Amino acid sequence: MDYLHPKLDDAAIARMTSLALAHVGDAVYEVLVRTHLACDGTQTAKDLHSRTIALVCAPAQAAAAARLLPLLTEDEAAVYRRGRNAKPKSVPKSASCAEYAQATALEALFGWLYLRQQYDRIDELFHVAVQPAAE
Repeated sequence: MDYLHPKLDDAAIARMTSLALAHVGDAVYEVLVRTHLACDGTQTAKDLHSRTIALVCAPAQAAAAARLLPLLTEDEAAVYRRGRNAKPKSVPKSASCAEYAQATALEALFGWLYLRQQYDRIDELFHVAVQPAAE
């Protein structure tokens, strides 16, 4: 198994829980954010860290998810809904239950796309996700 470039069939992915997809998607999304910031010219470790935290926190991911929802295919929307309806054991104090559910859904979607090796679609959605809310 190539864990850097996994390719699972739809049946194997369907057997995974939404929280497992979100677990993978959390890492994928954070790598994308870190790469985006580093390539965008953020220089100091302190700035990289603080800007990363600002983009990967549940409220920011919930806002990103809202920007993505109109763009999702039927299958992607189904994965998103499944992730949103997952029941995590706890919710961080920095987020509402609704924000945390939306963030989990976003992460599940990115995990699902990653496991299906849909890298172009990940890039397309991530570009929209990191746009400021006014755009």
